[in-house]
Amino acid sequence: MMKRLLVLCFLVSLISCVDKNKTSNNNVDEEGYQLLTDAKVYFEPLSAVDIEEPDSNEVELGKHLYYDKRLSGEGNISCNSCHNLKTYGVDNERFSPGDVEGTFGNRNSPTVLYAALHKMQFWDGRAETVEEQAAGPILNPIEHNITDEEQLVNRLEEVELYQDLFSKAYGEEGITFKNILNAIGAFERTLMPESRFDKYLEGDEAALDEKEKRGLRGFIDAGCITCHSGVAMGGQMFQKFGLYEDYWNHTQSETIDLGLYEISEDEMDKYFFKVPGLRNIEHTYPYFHDGSVQDLNKAVEIMAELQTANDLSEKEIDELVAFMKSLSADVPEEVKQSPFE
Repeated sequence: MMKRLLVLCFLVSLISCVDKNKTSNNNVDEEGYQLLTDAKVYFEPLSAVDIEEPDSNEVELGKHLYYDKRLSGEGNISCNSCHNLKTYGVDNERFSPGDVEGTFGNRNSPTVLYAALHKMQFWDGRAETVEEQAAGPILNPIEHNITDEEQLVNRLEEVELYQDLFSKAYGEEGITFKNILNAIGAFERTLMPESRFDKYLEGDEAALDEKEKRGLRGFIDAGCITCHSGVAMGGQMFQKFGLYEDYWNHTQSETIDLGLYEISEDEMDKYFFKVPGLRNIEHTYPYFHDGSVQDLNKAVEIMAELQTANDLSEKEIDELVAFMKSLSADVPEEVKQSPFE
């Protein structure tokens, strides 16, 4: 009788343990499912966006133009000089050098990867599309230093390679300034590699590790999704840099940039900038409009304080950064190879 009771107690205990483990596993599954469900409310994978594939002839032409230093007055820089595709579409410099030796831009060069997903271009949003954006640096005397549209068109008309490439892409219309911009934009619209976070949003929960998932939960709970959401994780709105305190006291910026105010002259626009997208943020340092912060953990700490009034712990910041690294993705090696090399 005693033996039967002992066996019965053992079986009950075993079943209880199994049930507890099962319940525990269910809780883990439910938590994971809830996080993915919540994430899908705020973010979209690239696959969910209807991205029209550009004409291959326009893309080929655009790649040549992107890498060609003849698109600068003295022939010293190309689009790739400031937006280097070997380093995720940036040059990792605080301010990029211009065509004339000793000249520099006054704002940090953002990445061109995923730029076509953004609602506006430049830190002050003065261009709407990547095609419109391309004209800015080309005609800027500090950047590409091309005097006017005619100068560049005349220069390219003398190049046999471009006579052929423009004919393939645009037929009899040939080499025009509009077509130059259109081709560069077509090439840039192909710069959208898939990240691990895209795979996670598509349902592959193993695409993120546990630390990255905690970072994702922290990203949502801290309110980062207010500005950094959607497929581009930003790039859709303006926001004041320094909602709760003056930004320059935290970034130690040498110059106080007035942001959108410089265009609108509206007092309400002071210190407003385009919200940058966070894709590849791990690689696109230094951070902010003036490249004033080199370290991503420090940048996250500053953003939490200035934009959400959150005093995050070192662990919380580390988890947020771990999540942000899941947004990294690189373009194929052949895209990084200049057609002139």
